[in-house]
Amino acid sequence: MTETSQIAGLDEAAAAEELARLARVLGAANTAYHGQDAPEISDAEYDALKRRNAAIEARFPALKRADSPSDLVGAAPAEGFQKVTHARAMMSLGNAFEDEDVADFDAGIRRYLGLSAEAPLAYTAEPKIDGLSLSLRYEGGRLVQAATRGDGAVGENVTGNARTISDIPQVLDGAPDVLEVRGEVYMAHEDFDALNARQETAGQKVFANPRNAAAGSLRQLDSKITAERPLRFFAYAWGDLSAPLADTQTGALMRLKDLGFSVNPLTATVASVADMIMHYKEIEAQRATLGYDIDGVVYKVDSLSYQERLGFRSTTPRWAIAHKFPAELAWTRLEAIDIQVGRTGALSPVARLTPVTVGGVVVSNATLHNEDYIAGRSATGEPIRGGKDIRVGDWVQVYRAGDVIPKVADVDLSKRPEDAVPYAFPTVCPECGSPAIREEGDAVRRCTGGLICPAQAVEKLKHFVSRAAFDIEGLGSKQVEQFYRDQWIAEPADIFTLRDRHGAGEDVLEAREGWGKKSADNLFAAIDDKRAIPLARLIFGLGIRHVGEAAASMLARHYRTWDQFSESVAQAAAQEGPAWEDLLAIDGVGQVMARALVTSFAGEAEAASIARLVAQLDVQPAEAPQTGDSPVAGKTVVFTGTLEKMTRAEAKARAEALGAKVSGSVSAKTDLLVAGPGAGSKAKKAADLGVETIDEDGWLTLIGDA
Repeated sequence: MTETSQIAGLDEAAAAEELARLARVLGAANTAYHGQDAPEISDAEYDALKRRNAAIEARFPALKRADSPSDLVGAAPAEGFQKVTHARAMMSLGNAFEDEDVADFDAGIRRYLGLSAEAPLAYTAEPKIDGLSLSLRYEGGRLVQAATRGDGAVGENVTGNARTISDIPQVLDGAPDVLEVRGEVYMAHEDFDALNARQETAGQKVFANPRNAAAGSLRQLDSKITAERPLRFFAYAWGDLSAPLADTQTGALMRLKDLGFSVNPLTATVASVADMIMHYKEIEAQRATLGYDIDGVVYKVDSLSYQERLGFRSTTPRWAIAHKFPAELAWTRLEAIDIQVGRTGALSPVARLTPVTVGGVVVSNATLHNEDYIAGRSATGEPIRGGKDIRVGDWVQVYRAGDVIPKVADVDLSKRPEDAVPYAFPTVCPECGSPAIREEGDAVRRCTGGLICPAQAVEKLKHFVSRAAFDIEGLGSKQVEQFYRDQWIAEPADIFTLRDRHGAGEDVLEAREGWGKKSADNLFAAIDDKRAIPLARLIFGLGIRHVGEAAASMLARHYRTWDQFSESVAQAAAQEGPAWEDLLAIDGVGQVMARALVTSFAGEAEAASIARLVAQLDVQPAEAPQTGDSPVAGKTVVFTGTLEKMTRAEAKARAEALGAKVSGSVSAKTDLLVAGPGAGSKAKKAADLGVETIDEDGWLTLIGDA
């Protein structure tokens, strides 16, 4: 259901309730963004909620609330700052998201002014800087006051802080007696990176993006801190004036530039909707190379007399609109392709990008999936992106949604450098030099080095101590990397022999930077605490390819003890015979997982490593189901066809709870087949083998209240 149809389906009571919810959510978002410099939702989500609020108000105008988000600009000034009442309100801008919105904006202007579609009408088009709005008041040519936008009517007095920004002149020559200059405080990308590096070194808060960093820096109660932050300022408008600056927006900006203010050099005067959109696309194409963040293009009627006639709505001017960039897309330069080697030996290509802000987050890396994706084809050889490959130096489109890892979505071939060459995916591991092979049917190329590959060894160790595996308190990824680098641990068993191998282990560890007697004691106690480990956690902790948490639990329930599990998997190494068939018969285990299991235990080095680990552990058997007098305890059951009174998952869970083993295939070991409508080959095979077959009703009668 579309949002339009959802709103159309609201009655007055539901509409009032939804408007109340939106007022709460958007009010909190405004406070977080403008008042605390710590946004809680993305710009795209905020814009979508505001559009929903406006649409409901348009349908139910009588329900518009006194605290409607449509009437809010910014947030109330924070405590600790002196309040400043703006001589002229600092308003926000209406938004355009599609080219059609820009055409509607132009048509609305013409209707209001009584101009025909053919009448000349000029606009300015300038980048929308993603920073913090600031108003600077000059009297007699001297800066006397600087204020944030606040709630549009009342802002915060940040005069002392503004005086520390080099782009803001302290004295003007030839300015009107009263001049209020408005613009945006921002932080350049390279300055943002350097600031975050200093913050991290000092153990202080790092900023999510340059906008947050700029806002947090300007709104410091101590101007000495602001002076240490590399803030910049673009002027783009004015407020209170004792004399006009010019007759047009363009002329006024040039006057501000002559007075010593920085005016964005990408600002242009355009004469049509087509020109507006063309300039928008030109600016978007340069977005990643500007060195500062922008989130759209602002169009303003160029004639100031027209602006005066058009006037204002409650919170926005009629004569201006912001054409926003898609929040989750951005174009940038691909600077390099690096190969990372994972726990299972997978060679994963990573795009190193010229940093660009996407969805409120600075993105400098993105996944390239695999070698087929780079080459412009799917795993089956079909073209993707129209068959365009990805090369170092390319201009690429980056996609990010929520917490999803950024991806390279497209390539602009018109900007491809002449010397760009197709990317040659490595056939040897960049970490250990072992051959990197790609098995038939696998989309990923993998290092064959196993434990001799440092990347695989470290990632396996990180997985081993992860929360769902051994979860050893005090031994996280950083500690694993440090201990591996210092040759203290090379495989999981080394963790449990660490104290013995270093003699007075606590003393050795205490001597290390960042450790003390208490933290060393706690670590060794935590290691000892995990010597007794449930079978499912051990199986998962081994990091066997394709064996996740659910599969590890499933295997533990089936085999129950470590000895039974390890012996059965070892016996299945030939991929034939009873042990192999038993493994494949486990519901949820297919050929791929089964091969991964037997391969892990068949390799001499890996099998020896596992044996050394288990020798240090007390592996706890999986608990047997409390079956009581269950009629199916110990039996192997297979479900096939359509179950009508319960889902397949419910039937499987119920059978396992009663002590049955649920298999995915019929074999000579199958005791019972439960067949619903549509049963096919499994029912035929059961009949051929003489396996008892019942329908769903028979199954429910059999288990009864057991």
